[in-house]
Amino acid sequence: MTEAASLDSQTLNEDLGRARAAVNRIIVDKPEAVDLAFSALLAGGHLLVEDLPGVGKTTLAHALSMAVGGSWQRIQFTNDMLPADIVGVSVFDRQQSQFEFRPGPIFANVVLADEINRATPRTQSALLEAMAEGQVTVDGQTHALPSPFFVIATQNPLDRIGTYALPDSQLDRFLLRIHIGYPSASEERRLLTEPDRRDLLGEMETVLDPERVMMLRKQAAALHVSEPILDYIQGLVAATRNHAAVRAGLSPRGALALIQTARAWAFVRGEEFLSPEAVKTVFPALAEHRLQTLPESGLGSDAVVREILDTTPVP
Repeated sequence: MTEAASLDSQTLNEDLGRARAAVNRIIVDKPEAVDLAFSALLAGGHLLVEDLPGVGKTTLAHALSMAVGGSWQRIQFTNDMLPADIVGVSVFDRQQSQFEFRPGPIFANVVLADEINRATPRTQSALLEAMAEGQVTVDGQTHALPSPFFVIATQNPLDRIGTYALPDSQLDRFLLRIHIGYPSASEERRLLTEPDRRDLLGEMETVLDPERVMMLRKQAAALHVSEPILDYIQGLVAATRNHAAVRAGLSPRGALALIQTARAWAFVRGEEFLSPEAVKTVFPALAEHRLQTLPESGLGSDAVVREILDTTPVP
């Protein structure tokens, strides 16, 4: 029996709390963003961090990967990158007279896809199978990725020079999309007077490991969901489909993702059951990048989500 397999739930929860605290020491004044990141990890999904350059997107990804442990890789996306630069390539071995697969940087437990929208859509598509199936196919051969497999991608706003919009199929692979934003004045003063965040990253303790993460996922997935909460989730999903400003609402897969993410959020926060507050908290991060609004409506997906939350009865 491995060490992780012998751990009880209380010890695992304590480890999770220590990991959260370690990341929050690096990312100041953003506890909700940190907890949403851990929620994506424990729900078995992937995370997209979208914001202006310099607000801590990459630092958050680095801190989370170091707290989680296991193998990790950073991929800096550029407009000249090719799919083979990510998934790997088959090279002919003259001695063996056969092709040998050489894995790319995507073969890691935690993959930081930095500035993902600076790569062309063709290169972005290299992540589709990996994020959906936990595997990659090269030259007709399928190669399994490590477990857990977690992608943290950062992207700059689309009005920045040299960016490409992520297609809907790629966006749907991300369980959550979060924003970090500027720190408060007091927390920004800490950034100005304390050691550089990169130096603090080097001092971070690795609390979790792949086995612990998989056990925590099982615990989060077992959190109780009552019938009224299921009604509430279905009400939110139905509202996205029936809203006059929405071209395409959440799919059944989106509804399942909402349950999984809300469970993970409640678990990360130490709750023993799923509450309406947990659903309301994760709903914007899960729904906004999946909703397609009609241009003539004049409403963005964020405004639609706020309206749905305000008008859907809460149990």
